[in-house]
Amino acid sequence: MLSRLKYDLTMAEAARGPSGSRVDLLVVANMVEHGARVLDVGCGDGELLRLLETRGVDGRGIELSREGVNECVAKGLAVVQGDADTDLEDYPDDVFDFVILSQTVQATRQPRVVLEHMLRIGRHAIVSFPNFGHWKIKDFRQLCQVSGAKIEQAVALNAWGRRMRLKMPWWFWNLFGEQAVFLLSRQG
Repeated sequence: MLSRLKYDLTMAEAARGPSGSRVDLLVVANMVEHGARVLDVGCGDGELLRLLETRGVDGRGIELSREGVNECVAKGLAVVQGDADTDLEDYPDDVFDFVILSQTVQATRQPRVVLEHMLRIGRHAIVSFPNFGHWKIKDFRQLCQVSGAKIEQAVALNAWGRRMRLKMPWWFWNLFGEQAVFLLSRQG
């Protein structure tokens, strides 16, 4: 039992970069251009917004939980309480350069509608998610097709937070990828 616990803790520590940030958030942050206007949907405690702030990004957040909003506001972050499934429709077209949905798509009731709104209100969308059951990356690619999203970049991370090689086939990403990060834009 002790060795299993030690193994799990080691993997959890490996999923953070040298700065202490989660590896998937570092991948997301590297996809965002310096000085961009960003909306972080489901921003949680604001870890990604803080990271983006250090990189000269004008970030805003929307978070469902009151606790998350309070934590973000206490850190000086611009965050409002809202629901991705219902409140994104209130944002005007093209108001952000990037709209980010990090580790939240699996919690939405209408992922296609959320993705379509993200691409309407931002020039780019970045979506990251855990690969539950190790077959969801393929499902997400299909969602992108029906939503009119063009995949600009895709990154799969293994259990230790390391990038998987790009030349590997999608079935390999599905089987061994623990997390996925996609940079999307509108078709045409």
